[in-house]
Amino acid sequence: MAKDHIKLIADNRKALFDYSVEERFEAGMVLTGTEVKSLRQGRANLKDSYARIKKGELFVLQMHISPYTHAYYNNHDPLRQRKLLLHKHEIKKLYGKMNERGYALIPLKIYFREGKAKMELALAKGKRKYDKRESIKRRDEQRDLERQRKDYK
Repeated sequence: MAKDHIKLIADNRKALFDYSVEERFEAGMVLTGTEVKSLRQGRANLKDSYARIKKGELFVLQMHISPYTHAYYNNHDPLRQRKLLLHKHEIKKLYGKMNERGYALIPLKIYFREGKAKMELALAKGKRKYDKRESIKRRDEQRDLERQRKDYK
């Protein structure tokens, strides 16, 4: 992704620990006005959220966008399902992969690109417990190497 005009809103770091990412997609989001204003304040949470394909359309579920603080009435439901915008051929590709055992669609990031709300989705497979231990071991080794480099400088 190009770094020009991107404002990161929410990041799902836990997903990269729990899942091994096979492919990434960028999807637009269909939002109400108060949801956009709340996102601009950085009030979103991707924890435990996931995406599903229903009747040929892609939706994200369990994504929490806090109600807009300055809205008097007509505020949105924080956990409503939200439609994601992808090309039809991408949705068909995802549908084929989702029917295979072990694959899930996990939201990784929400950000604004040139004023439009976008979501980065990952086609991912769940990691086993021993895979997670391996990730922790690799991360600790990398941290130790960085410390040693700092000590030598």
